[in-house]
Amino acid sequence: MDRRIALGIIIGVAVLGLVFAAFFAGRSKQPHANDAKKTDIPVSATAILTQAKDLEAKGDLLDAQAAYQKVVAEYPNLSDVMTWQRKLEDINMKLLFSPVITPKSIQYEVKPGDTLTRIAKEYKTTVELIKRSNNLSNDNIVPGKSLKVWTAPLSILVYKRQNILILKADEEILKTYVVSTGANNSTPVGTYKIVNKLPNPTWFKAGAVVPPGSADNQLGTRWLGFNLQGYGIHGTIDPQNLGKQVTQGCVRMANPDVEELYAIVPSGTTVTIVD
Repeated sequence: MDRRIALGIIIGVAVLGLVFAAFFAGRSKQPHANDAKKTDIPVSATAILTQAKDLEAKGDLLDAQAAYQKVVAEYPNLSDVMTWQRKLEDINMKLLFSPVITPKSIQYEVKPGDTLTRIAKEYKTTVELIKRSNNLSNDNIVPGKSLKVWTAPLSILVYKRQNILILKADEEILKTYVVSTGANNSTPVGTYKIVNKLPNPTWFKAGAVVPPGSADNQLGTRWLGFNLQGYGIHGTIDPQNLGKQVTQGCVRMANPDVEELYAIVPSGTTVTIVD
């Protein structure tokens, strides 16, 4: 367990920089000769990757996660690093939504009078995440039952120029999403809080009310509103323009992505937006 925590600290420092460097290296129209990444994978890296794949195949996701964290942190200049980073993020999500207890979660024993809402509020998580990670089909819980409950603080970081959103836990990257931000640099830079969450939101635009599910509803399937009126994170009816600065100032995500994020982050989550 100590080894995994140590690796988590390493990844929090190292991976944040490499994600942007590697993820967007291919977007540069005039790459510099010194920006070339190494294409040969060292034997030591191959050994770690083989171990990671074997562990994943056996269903040992925690040790597979640690192995991918290690190879990403130790070999950030290899050309395949983003493939490994995406695999790591995929495992992060599998663990998050599974009953497996991780260093960022606890096994909670339900007490008399408990509800999922109370537990979620106490541990600053969401009812939906508790239900999904414990395979619960409804909100009914009974005293004595054990539940996996996520406990690590979550935060969101949005990079406007790159049009990416990063979900983090204790400064460790859980997942990176492609988003759209505001045209003409209209997405406000700063640190905000998510203060309201709405499934299938109604869009109140100038002179009209657009109902949920309408082909004209620009908000898509979820809304996570900031403590800055009129701004938030939401879905889209225009997924082909993700990765561009085309919105009226909000952060726009693919509907499956915003539904996933909505399930994970509670109200009160910090959102930092930078250029």
